[in-house]
Amino acid sequence: MANLNKVLLIGNLTRDVDMKYTSSGKAVANFGLAINRTYTDANGEKVDDAYFVDIVAWDRLAEVCGDYLSKGKPVFIEGRLQYRSWEAENGGKKSKLEVVAQSIQFLGSKAGSETASQEEGDNDVPFD
Repeated sequence: MANLNKVLLIGNLTRDVDMKYTSSGKAVANFGLAINRTYTDANGEKVDDAYFVDIVAWDRLAEVCGDYLSKGKPVFIEGRLQYRSWEAENGGKKSKLEVVAQSIQFLGSKAGSETASQEEGDNDVPFD
């Protein structure tokens, strides 16, 4: 059976990039993305919805995000879904579905748009 795990999103950052480094020195950036959707419901009324997605970027791509992105900036993200779970400080289980960015194109800049990408690699290392 064939498998495909690919996500394409355009939206605006909901918060500034949170840059961290693992104990092995790997850069990791976390930020939120708001994706808007407008549609017409069954009554013919226009409806505006917003969806919020957590994004994680690794290595050089993470550093570029930390240097150039901030709350409100529009971006195009190409990546894959990742599900992770962990034990919280209180002993309970936590889980999260997030997008691991593999390519990010900055949108809306005055000088045009820039693209940053990350080659697929060992980017599933949890925070240390």
